[in-house]
Amino acid sequence: MEFQDGIEPQHAPAADYEDTLIVSSQDRQEHLVVVGNGMAGCRAVEELLARDAGRYRVTIFGAEPHVNYNRIMLSPVLAGEKTFDEIVINSREWYDENGIDLVTSDPVVAVDRAEKTVTAQSGRKVRYDRLLIATGSDPFIIPVPGKDLPGVISFRGMKDVDLMLDAAGKGGDAVVIGGGLLGLEAAHGLSLRGMKVTVIHLMPTLMERQLDEAAGWLLKSALEARGQTILTGADTAEIYGQGKVEGVRLKDGREIPASIVVMAVGIRPATALARAAGLEVGRGIKVDDHMVTSDPAVLAVGECVEHDGNVYGLVAPLWDMCRSLADGLTDRHSGYRGSVTSTKLKVAGLDVFSAGDFSGGEGCEDIVLRDASRGVYKRVVVKDDKVVGAVLYGDIADGNWYFDLLKKGEDVSEIRDYLILGQAFASGGTADPLAAVAALPDDAEVCGCNGVTKGQVVASISDGACSLDAVRATCKASASCGSCTGLVESLLALTLGEEVKSGPKTLCKCTSFTHDDVRREIVAQGMKSIPEVMQTLHWSTPDGCSSCRPALNYYLLCALPGEYEDDQQSRFVNERMHANIQKDGTYSVVPRMWGGLTNPRELRAIADVVEKYDAPMVKVTGGQRLDIFGIKKEDLPAVWADLNAAGMVSGHAYGKSLRTVKTCVGSEWCRFGTQDSTGLGVKTERMTWGSWMPHKFKIAVSGCPRNCAEATIKDFGIVCVDSGYELHVGGNGGIHVRATDFLCKVATEQEALDYCAAFTQLYREEARYLERTAPWIERVGVEYVKQRIVEDETGREALRARFLYSQSFSQEDPWAERAAGRKAELHQHLEPLAIAAE
Repeated sequence: MEFQDGIEPQHAPAADYEDTLIVSSQDRQEHLVVVGNGMAGCRAVEELLARDAGRYRVTIFGAEPHVNYNRIMLSPVLAGEKTFDEIVINSREWYDENGIDLVTSDPVVAVDRAEKTVTAQSGRKVRYDRLLIATGSDPFIIPVPGKDLPGVISFRGMKDVDLMLDAAGKGGDAVVIGGGLLGLEAAHGLSLRGMKVTVIHLMPTLMERQLDEAAGWLLKSALEARGQTILTGADTAEIYGQGKVEGVRLKDGREIPASIVVMAVGIRPATALARAAGLEVGRGIKVDDHMVTSDPAVLAVGECVEHDGNVYGLVAPLWDMCRSLADGLTDRHSGYRGSVTSTKLKVAGLDVFSAGDFSGGEGCEDIVLRDASRGVYKRVVVKDDKVVGAVLYGDIADGNWYFDLLKKGEDVSEIRDYLILGQAFASGGTADPLAAVAALPDDAEVCGCNGVTKGQVVASISDGACSLDAVRATCKASASCGSCTGLVESLLALTLGEEVKSGPKTLCKCTSFTHDDVRREIVAQGMKSIPEVMQTLHWSTPDGCSSCRPALNYYLLCALPGEYEDDQQSRFVNERMHANIQKDGTYSVVPRMWGGLTNPRELRAIADVVEKYDAPMVKVTGGQRLDIFGIKKEDLPAVWADLNAAGMVSGHAYGKSLRTVKTCVGSEWCRFGTQDSTGLGVKTERMTWGSWMPHKFKIAVSGCPRNCAEATIKDFGIVCVDSGYELHVGGNGGIHVRATDFLCKVATEQEALDYCAAFTQLYREEARYLERTAPWIERVGVEYVKQRIVEDETGREALRARFLYSQSFSQEDPWAERAAGRKAELHQHLEPLAIAAE
């Protein structure tokens, strides 16, 4: 057999690899072959590189077509909260920079321990000096009839997420079998994507391995309140359907319809490759303290291994294993001694934590705190004055502290009275959160997703990471689910004090540019597309993220009306669907009512839609409109066709845009009214509707200073008085109520309309994306706004003209086919005005 020096092309036909061995031309380096491109395999390589970067030449085989990504974060991808690029752990550049040969979509199918070779599915054969098996785990599929039907999937990788997203795009019902973490996350994501979801769980308590009965009940109640159906104590008999999934039948006879069934009942160590190679296998691949298998040249790490009779499915033990493995491969002596595990999770946005033994037993005492109004439950189990278990729901800030007490077996008798209140109260009953963080030992885990300790975070900060983003970039703490962000920020404050960087916030983690920088460069360089912006401004990610893409889409849309084509995929889900998604996966539809006015034709159309599509509720909104709830995603086009036929257009209740113009009845009906506030409100809404904004934008017109339309807490408010119209800006009636600033007083309706258009355009052009008018005005100052709008007449007219010109391209109902004709008509009428203003 000939030995070939170098590497064959990755995608050559399988026959090209017959009787071929790939060996290193660098004779001094041992060749480490890693089977598995997942979190454990790549983390082991990272640890090895940190100890001795030149010791091994590394080849990694992966079954998937992707680089290494964080499987823990698949749930946010399914839910639409993150993109795949945002969960990548090691980019392609990382492999290249470290001289790692990555082979994707080509799993290893055989190991020849005598020849020290691995053979991949393609036929590629590679020789190793040391072999690392990191095959992870396989999903457990319950052996019921119908388990192989199309539409039955697991939840372990991006391929599964893509299948679920495809199913969700078609709407319908989903059944998730398994009420553990993965099952609940799958249910949450599918629900947010618009599917009606039922969770079937065999045990009486959700997540029974992590939660006690009380915490499990709280979790179940919270998920049901979000529209999911949770069936505990439910046993699956079969999955039925003709040629595809149609539903699930339980052993008690109940049938649950489904177009997709997600199996998430558990995982098993993936040991088939090791077993076929003749390695010693029990529950997992058996390893010693340095992760060495029964063959000294073969190591194993991660969910596929069994150490001292234990297998682990959490990331923290995996990181411990990887450190011990790297120590062994670089002639260090520390070894793995097993792990005491804790679980800190965010399940469908709800925080849960558990550690140790909370099953109770002889000699155990429970200390319990319940706060029903806040949805908080804490239970600490104490035995012989030591913490032996803890379960937290809703407030998990002290989870790390309880876990540290448990691991170290510390005597807690002196702090028993304050134990359930948390670390901040543990020293004499005084609450000092920073002191509590300072008291954490250096080996206390801060970030469970990435296995980062307090000492590593502090070292990163001491080495120059002076901001949260810098810490995330260097040691990865808080870079995944974000549940430890508060703790990392506390460590920044403790370590640096006033030196913590709080300068201009970048648009997102993909760039060092701020919002203002990006807007300025788009205009200055005449950039016309999202890819051009990312290329020109050197984005650190190839396609951006869920934070920057919507912002860039808006900035380009605002800068290039009529020229830039709106990128729907860069919008939030409500804007893409042109409706508000509700917690049960249905949508609410809000047709526009000009100034709060309606007529019999519109009311009949709404009543017909409610009856025809079986909408369970119609609600009068605070913006004087009717909101139709419970519309299925697949019915949205037909609903809007019916409403359009009655002359109604979208109310944009879902958008970063003009929402409503609220009015009172004014002088036409009210004995206190000074002007026709209703008529002016209608004119204002017809002028401003459809305009995209940095954030939602609300207007109101009150007919007298009694202010029944609440104009002084709106983004733009008009208060009618005997001598004219008082104009107000920058109000907010939300969580933090802010009264408006007085802008000026004008004499005529047309002036009020002109000032409104100019102010709106100034806000559109200068506010940062997702910045309401209230914080924008607080940032730039009301005097600046007055100078631009009131004192500079020429500038005001130019702003007004640009706003009206942009409206000629944006005032089209997303569901109406006649929009194109109206757009062309308005454009022809308003283009000369915009050119003259320039």
